Amino acid sequence: MQGSAASVAPEFGELEQYRSELTGYCYRMLGSPFEAEDAVQDTLVRAWRGADRFEGRATVRSWLYRIATNVCLDMVKGSQRRARPMDLGPAREPVESNLYIPAEARWVEPIPDSVVADDPADVAIARDSVRLALVAALQHLPARQRAILILREVLRWEASEVAELLDTSVASVNSGLQRARATLAKTNLRAEGGHAPLTAEDRDLLQRYVVAFERYDLEALTTVIREDATQSMPPFDMWLQGRDNIFTWWWGPGIACQGSRLLPTAGANGRPAFGQYKPSPDGGYDPWALIVVEISGGLISELTFFLDTERLFPLWGLPPRLEA
Repeated sequence: MQGSAASVAPEFGELEQYRSELTGYCYRMLGSPFEAEDAVQDTLVRAWRGADRFEGRATVRSWLYRIATNVCLDMVKGSQRRARPMDLGPAREPVESNLYIPAEARWVEPIPDSVVADDPADVAIARDSVRLALVAALQHLPARQRAILILREVLRWEASEVAELLDTSVASVNSGLQRARATLAKTNLRAEGGHAPLTAEDRDLLQRYVVAFERYDLEALTTVIREDATQSMPPFDMWLQGRDNIFTWWWGPGIACQGSRLLPTAGANGRPAFGQYKPSPDGGYDPWALIVVEISGGLISELTFFLDTERLFPLWGLPPRLEA
């Protein structure tokens, strides 16, 4: 595209339309919805301030991705990678003395499905590529490899487009992609996903889980949770392996969750998610956790209880507490 800067400079509204897909990209790069929001805002501000220098040699979209990539690369320089409790050590015994919040840990944080968007034709792929385990695995990659993998395998950019964006060669992009794939292969995860949408059976399973959890019905919970299921509770680094250990926790140190209420949300990281409210000594219910649920083989295989409700609940529009 040729022309003067004045004739091709994008309007702010044209930049704003890319906010959602840029948020998904930055989240995969950074592992935090809050950092992703900051990165996108910085990207749009930089683009707006530099709009008069946009010469139209690239599309507005690729120009914004170039800026967003540089913002993310700057943000991850020298910072500790984000992780999940499973990344930091083995499963623990379900006893209260194992609860520990490491001061140095930076956790992968969930993101609402409603703020992550890529090509609407690939919604299933987009949502699977933000699943918690994959986002955590991406954090193991050097930042430029991370960008290459996301752009090539999630957003389906051509190698030549990625090379232009990163100011490098196609050979360098292909080499970086190979190394990134090899690292991911060690985790048994793929960037392109393959997670199927929820079926009627899955929805029935989730409804049975909600009823069983609110009743704290051991027999019913046994029928919806896999024997080899896992549970974690960021910001604590303790995680549990196996349904028996999970139940030992629920009926032991976690007994205060008995009588909780669960509110469904629009989903987190392409997975079902619920706001959990515990009974309050003052009556009603206090916020306790955002629960993200993984389903495998027709049963619940993983439960992640994110306890930072003060920051997370507003992202899903969940109320600050429930009345009796």
